[in-house]
Amino acid sequence: MKTHALRCLAAALLAAMAACSTVGPDYRVPGQAMVKLDAANGPLAGLEASSARSAPLPAHWWRLYDDPVLDDLVGQAFAANTDLRVAAANLQRAAAVVDEAGAGRRPNVSVSAAPAYGRASGAAKGVPYALPDMGTYDTGASVSYQVDLFGKLSRGLEAAHADADAAQAAYDLARVNVAAGTVRAYADTCAAGRQLDVARRSVALQEQFADLTRKRAGMGRGTSLDISRAQGQLEQLRAAVPPLEAQRATALYRLAVLVGKVPGSLPASLAACHVPPTLRDPVPVGDGAALLRRRPDIRQAERALAAATARIGVATAELYPSISLGLSAGSTGTLSRLGADNSLRWSLGPLISWSLPNTGLARSHIEQAEAGSAAALARFDATVLNALRETSSALTVYARDLDRTDALRAARDRNREAAEQARTLYRLGRTDFLTALDADRTLAGSESALTAAQGQLAADQAALFLALGGGWE
Repeated sequence: MKTHALRCLAAALLAAMAACSTVGPDYRVPGQAMVKLDAANGPLAGLEASSARSAPLPAHWWRLYDDPVLDDLVGQAFAANTDLRVAAANLQRAAAVVDEAGAGRRPNVSVSAAPAYGRASGAAKGVPYALPDMGTYDTGASVSYQVDLFGKLSRGLEAAHADADAAQAAYDLARVNVAAGTVRAYADTCAAGRQLDVARRSVALQEQFADLTRKRAGMGRGTSLDISRAQGQLEQLRAAVPPLEAQRATALYRLAVLVGKVPGSLPASLAACHVPPTLRDPVPVGDGAALLRRRPDIRQAERALAAATARIGVATAELYPSISLGLSAGSTGTLSRLGADNSLRWSLGPLISWSLPNTGLARSHIEQAEAGSAAALARFDATVLNALRETSSALTVYARDLDRTDALRAARDRNREAAEQARTLYRLGRTDFLTALDADRTLAGSESALTAAQGQLAADQAALFLALGGGWE
């Protein structure tokens, strides 16, 4: 009879297992998500043939600059940047959480051993004499296994895997930021060096002009007012040098931190850079579909949505009973009878441990999980829209700055011709001092504006590559 009852119980349990399935929604990207819109997957807004092209973005986009120094700096940053170290540690932690979630699906084994020496109470046992001192022991082992009838453990493991994928995407995003930040810091260093060259050249020219003005005044062909004005212009140009030196120094400090070094410890040769990295061809940007596949923050948001969806299943499983199986065996007795047949024990109890759910609490958890999933979808949509906005904005700014640089270059060329003509006429006495001084002032301003615009182009390119999200593959 007992054997028959056990067989019936086992058959009923197997039938229940076969009838049950994983509860909660199976994850798929929602059809209404922004990432699936045709407009989001088409050509990028702001794309102009003069500044960008629809060719695929290469994985190591900084190599488009063909600058070995820059390539080496990016490599150093990938190897030692502290933000990447943090992201790598978070990724390792996420992997450990996956292992923890998977452990719930494996049997739980425990072993115990409790030797003791002492005397039991004779009065407690109802005898009028003292019991003898003796050694006792209790050893045992137990195995328990939670039956995942409704998929609570499976959904939890699914959520942990999605979280680990999100952590991987966060690491890839950190690589994108580090690559773009390194290029930007290097470009800022070189642009500041170029602006310093222009500023110092303007100072040298003005020094020559001021000296010429003093000589002409000594020969009666000028006045003390001319000398004061020339000297004032000289000091004005000298005042532009210290801020540029500070810009170069701070860019070098930023670059040092990005590559994992102490500020001020970079080679002196980097400070001697005077030519910002430039691209010979329009920037390859691909299309919207490629952008959405490539940006790690979009993948991170999508994986967060997958994790939130899986947690709905975890919460839904709380509506159903939790069933676990158990088996234990051991030996208990006196030390003198260690291992004797009559000291052995075993049990299939609890064969089944059935915990009835708290329905009200479970439904509250389901509502919380569903709200979390809705918020994750909204964040996913926002990330997609923001990626498209950032890229289109970067494309537009870069294209307009290219136009501005071309105009400033033409203005600089005309102003240089005007300044040379004014200096010649002034030396020949065919124009007044103020005309020559104003021409020099205009040339100095146009050269400074042009070099600043060229430096901004390098910064625009770094911002565009950052928006494109390349560099983690």
